[in-house]
Amino acid sequence: MKSLSLILLWVCAAAMPQQRSTSTPAAATRLEAQPDSYPQSELRDMIEEYRADRGNVSRFYDIAFSAVRRSRMQDFYAGWLSRIERLNFDSLSQDGRVDYLLFRNHLQHALRQLDIEAKQLSETETLEPFAPTIIELEEARQHMQPMDAAKAAAAVNGLLKQIAATRKSVESTLKAEPPATMIKKTVANRAAGNIDSLRKILKTWFGFYDGYDPAFTWWVAEPYKQSDHALETYAAFLREKVVGVKPDDKETIVGDPIGREALLSELASEMIPYTPEELVEIANREMAWCEEEMKRASRELGYGDDWHKALEYVKTRYVEPGKQPGLIRDLAREAVQFLDQHDLVTIPPIARETWRMDMMSPERQLINPFFTGGESISVSYPTNTMSEEQKLMTMRGNNIHFSRATVFHELIPGHELQGFMSSRYRPWRQVFETPFYVEGWALYWELLFWDMKFQKTPEDRIGALFWRMHRCARIIFSLGFHLEKMSPQQAIDFLVERVGHERDNAAGEVRRSFESDYSPLYQSAYLLGGLQLRGLRRELVESGKMTNRAFHDAVLEENAIPIELVRASLTRLKLSRDFAASWKFYGEKQHAGM
Repeated sequence: MKSLSLILLWVCAAAMPQQRSTSTPAAATRLEAQPDSYPQSELRDMIEEYRADRGNVSRFYDIAFSAVRRSRMQDFYAGWLSRIERLNFDSLSQDGRVDYLLFRNHLQHALRQLDIEAKQLSETETLEPFAPTIIELEEARQHMQPMDAAKAAAAVNGLLKQIAATRKSVESTLKAEPPATMIKKTVANRAAGNIDSLRKILKTWFGFYDGYDPAFTWWVAEPYKQSDHALETYAAFLREKVVGVKPDDKETIVGDPIGREALLSELASEMIPYTPEELVEIANREMAWCEEEMKRASRELGYGDDWHKALEYVKTRYVEPGKQPGLIRDLAREAVQFLDQHDLVTIPPIARETWRMDMMSPERQLINPFFTGGESISVSYPTNTMSEEQKLMTMRGNNIHFSRATVFHELIPGHELQGFMSSRYRPWRQVFETPFYVEGWALYWELLFWDMKFQKTPEDRIGALFWRMHRCARIIFSLGFHLEKMSPQQAIDFLVERVGHERDNAAGEVRRSFESDYSPLYQSAYLLGGLQLRGLRRELVESGKMTNRAFHDAVLEENAIPIELVRASLTRLKLSRDFAASWKFYGEKQHAGM
């Protein structure tokens, strides 16, 4: 009877209307995101099939410089492109049409990238002519061809001779005249990285047979050891003698500019109808506006137009060691309260409840001197292992007012809320993820919070302006680098002199931009994506067509796709099969304060 009573009580409770808690803010009362609350695209199954197939193919053909891999991936992408182009576009729903355009754009970009990749590899061929030997050995193993140990030993011995001959040729080139025959440093650096990867490939190949096949070990062990050492020393030789980076040099940043043609391909993929030069001009206009606002805040603090002095003062306003986690917690809560008060966006209860915090390691802070976020915010602050100078730089770079301007970028309503919704609404679109949406969404809130006067004091305004100038600078130095108009050292100097970065933090920022796995447009995507969303809000909210909350919820529910297609979806734009990006989101008279 007790069990039956409990069941009856549960049924009655389930049938009763649910009361809202008086302590729950209005913006948090919406139920958790419901995956069935949006139209189901006709292309969902195809996209999910494609993602699964691509995973299998790319995991098998996993040698980045392989001509076999490139040919197979070309066939794969071209096959899928042909398949979707046979669809009846006019019969698709609006969601289906958006997915069609996303899918086609993705495949066309993938094919263009294979061509660019082939061109880049051709530039390093003379520095690594032995690469095909290593690749062929590993691909034979992948295809489970029978092992002939004596032939394998001969191939590895031949490899050793190829490496020696190549190095000798490079040494001769270094001594040659005129200087026009010299090897380009960025190409030599790329080749050195390729050789590091080739060493790993050869190690994988050798490790598969070594000890398991006694004849193989007897024949191949010694030539393998010699070839591995030759590859290691040759890569070091290229870095030291051609690139100019000594073995103990941990400071020099080289990078690998991709050039204007590749930048245009990236912009086409992101549906940004501007040239790199036009985007740099936009960034310069935004930077000029920021500098004027910096002067305004500086005058309020008594420093006149010398905003660098005002910025130096703001940097001294950091919390003492051990207090940073509490500061981040309080700033996160303040932002959520602001969102609730103004009914700006729906915050599902679980998203509100489950964000976390961890501390960033000293090693990681060398690459990223500021905190990062998402479901877990990683806090950058000094540890006892750092030098006194490093401790001060880290505290100054993560002061109270800098932090107040970006904690909400990383958590709610930024990356944490974004990631939460992305896994629940149109999740198949994650394959089309773009930083112009991912970083643009988080940056957009910095713009909107500024417009809504979230920053009350001149110190807080300087903190916010510092980051906005930082994002302007990212466009200028990253595009300048890839256009081969700015070196990494010039980028560091630019961040120090124009934005006011600590030098170590500037170096970490540039290293992160050029030596990590970020795409070439990633650093430009923050401010440009934010400006796109700001322009879309002006079109839909300021016109009275949508409320703030409805607009922000709708953007989140489109998932992380190019914002031009978010706009097409929200405005119910009539889409055609030959749709091309054309939205000029940055007007002639627009600037950061409009």
